[in-house]
This record gives sequence, C-alpha cells and structure tokens, in this order.
Amino acid sequence: MKKSMLLNADLSYVIATLGHTDLLVIADAGLPIPTETTRIDLALTKDIPRAEETLRVVLEEMVVEKAILAEEIKVNNPQFYQVVQTLLPSVPIEFLPHSQFKTLTCAARAVVRTGEFSPYANVILQSGVDF
Repeated sequence: MKKSMLLNADLSYVIATLGHTDLLVIADAGLPIPTETTRIDLALTKDIPRAEETLRVVLEEMVVEKAILAEEIKVNNPQFYQVVQTLLPSVPIEFLPHSQFKTLTCAARAVVRTGEFSPYANVILQSGVDF
C-alpha cells in the first residue's frame, strides 16, 4: 500500500508524471472541464471534498512554482484566496479574468473536480522542479 497521503491512483499518477511547467487544476464543482482534458472527479456531494483539503493533499506530493487564480476571487471568494496564499506562501500568484482562466484549463494535464460549492474556488498549479 502507498505510504504517502495521496491514495487516489489517477491523481497520484498525474502528479508523478508532471514535467516542469505542466499545469494541474484544482476545481470547484461548477468549473467547466474541457472534453479534451483529463478529468479526475473526486466530487461526492456538496462540499465533499472541499477544494482546500484537496489542495493540501496535492501540495504534499507536488512541487509548485506558480499558482494562477481568477481575478474575481479577490471580491467573490477572499476566503479561498487566503487559503491559497497561506498554503503557498513563497509561490508567485498570477491573476486572470475568469474567462481566460477557463480557457487556460484546456492546456492542463488534468482538472481535479472537487465538491466545492463556493464561487471561484479554482486554482491552476504550475509544476516546478525539486532541484
């Protein structure tokens, strides 16, 4: 049995195969996922699992060099914005209009859908290197 926190096989595989600058999206329940992008659906019901706890587990496994958020998060979901800042204190955060954020998800290796029911609780993580 796997020793680390992350037990979901599909998510573990995607993280293990990320290269430098590859993108991984942690998404709320409502973010549209492009049909050509791999979907890892963790959503069970409203707010299970939350985006915050999913992000925490992913960060145990993934080196992140940049995070991207929708500009609208600052006004519409400052709580999740604060979570991202707290969990990634030394990682630069870039902001895009939500429409551009959604377009960028097409370039992601995968979108991880959570059960999160709060607005704009989405983050694109850009993979870094551990050396």
